[in-house]
Amino acid sequence: MGGALEGLLVVAIEQAVAAPMCTLRLADAGARVIKIEREDGDTARHYDEAVNGVSAYFAWLNRGKESAALDLKSDSDLAIVRRMVAKADVVVQNLAPGAAARLGLDAQTLLARHPSIIAVDIAGYGQDTDYRGMRAYDMLVQAEAGICAVTGSPDAPAKVGVSIADIATGMNAHALVLEALIARGRTGKGRAIEVAMFDGMADWMSVPLLHWTCASKETRRHGMAHAAIYPYAPFRCRDGDVIVAIQQPSEWRRFCAGVLEQGALADDPRFATNPDRLANRHQLDAIISAVFAGLTRADAISKLEAHTIAWGKVSTVPDVAAHPALRRFTVPLSGAESVLMPRPAGRDDFDPGPVPQLGEHTARIRAEFGP
Repeated sequence: MGGALEGLLVVAIEQAVAAPMCTLRLADAGARVIKIEREDGDTARHYDEAVNGVSAYFAWLNRGKESAALDLKSDSDLAIVRRMVAKADVVVQNLAPGAAARLGLDAQTLLARHPSIIAVDIAGYGQDTDYRGMRAYDMLVQAEAGICAVTGSPDAPAKVGVSIADIATGMNAHALVLEALIARGRTGKGRAIEVAMFDGMADWMSVPLLHWTCASKETRRHGMAHAAIYPYAPFRCRDGDVIVAIQQPSEWRRFCAGVLEQGALADDPRFATNPDRLANRHQLDAIISAVFAGLTRADAISKLEAHTIAWGKVSTVPDVAAHPALRRFTVPLSGAESVLMPRPAGRDDFDPGPVPQLGEHTARIRAEFGP
């Protein structure tokens, strides 16, 4: 069965993670995605060789796409791209600041030339801000947006261990493209879209920002513990950690009576409400830690389950690879090779296209869109 976007042409002038994340989801839904690469390839092709000689990032983000190696500084190759764009439904680009505009491939220019097109510019920062010319890589944006200020231990900030600024940007762009396609179906009109990495991270920072702007309260780093809910943290058992999550007053009472076996603790004025527990988290941590230190992890989990308390384990990457909840699917590589990857959320019947070799489709695309 074809995907919901079958028949749509997407031109992806993209590199690294953010734009490829967006166009990957479009390809997964059946769109034809033509990926324009430099003659030495997308930056992400060169990150590593972990997947049978292919970069893990590239293998993850580029299945089902066609690769055309073209030189946008060449008049003839740029003409091919412009003819391709003239037939496209969607164009997504994340070139360096200003580069797309110099080539006439920025969203506003494309929409003026092709009123039904959906054109997406992915940038680090809003182009109406003083940061518009800044180069933006994932960790830089995480740091600028305050993600690192609220992540890590009390002694040291940390970035999130996966590329959340890039990934969030790609997913925001994907959602906006789908909205624009729906609107075009009603009006026939396209849309120029700007998606800034910083905006996505600032949106995710809404709770710490609201705590600061409305209550002058700066969110602190608490390692694996939640900054605004307690107890919501890992506790050390005799043979490993288990994370406990308490969010409702009824859960707090069950936890005290059934797991800690200290029912009176629920009404202790130091701990009666979540704000009380946050204010006195170090005292409460000592009480909970003393109980869990005497339990095996299996015993702790058994007690948590018996009293309907949410819990989790701190998995290593090898743990995740063997996790009973991990659902995977097969992605073809070049030749007869393939690789197992985590299955995209919501896709239970999915047969993806292969990860393309650099310039694999260049000759055919030149013939199709050439003069």
